[in-house]
Amino acid sequence: MKISANIRSEFNYQETIVETDGVSKKMQMLVKPNGYGSAINGGELLLLALATCFCNDLYREAAKREITISSVDVECIGHFGEPGEAGSNFEYKTSIISDASDEEVAALIKHTDEVAEVHNTLRKGLSINLVS
Repeated sequence: MKISANIRSEFNYQETIVETDGVSKKMQMLVKPNGYGSAINGGELLLLALATCFCNDLYREAAKREITISSVDVECIGHFGEPGEAGSNFEYKTSIISDASDEEVAALIKHTDEVAEVHNTLRKGLSINLVS
């Protein structure tokens, strides 16, 4: 699966497109009050990526286990310092409403933590290269 993201930004305008295996989706992101750049910063988007990944993966893994989920709440927190510093102290928590037993839900959460792709990518570390 190939995923890409593209942002085109100019004064009071931003176009954001994500694509997975050739299927494009536009995303609405507000422009900063000064008219330049996104009102949502990269750290916020990174934490949103973690929350979205875990939420979607919970539903996927629950379906495999034939567990019905009524709702999911995922909260991700991280800390960023000065410009240029890497983030630290990332953690997340989740709550699930389901008819499944507490033991089944706990096992689902633990398993999903082990298979969540964005989480595992960051845990492993990765190379990010500027290409010209």
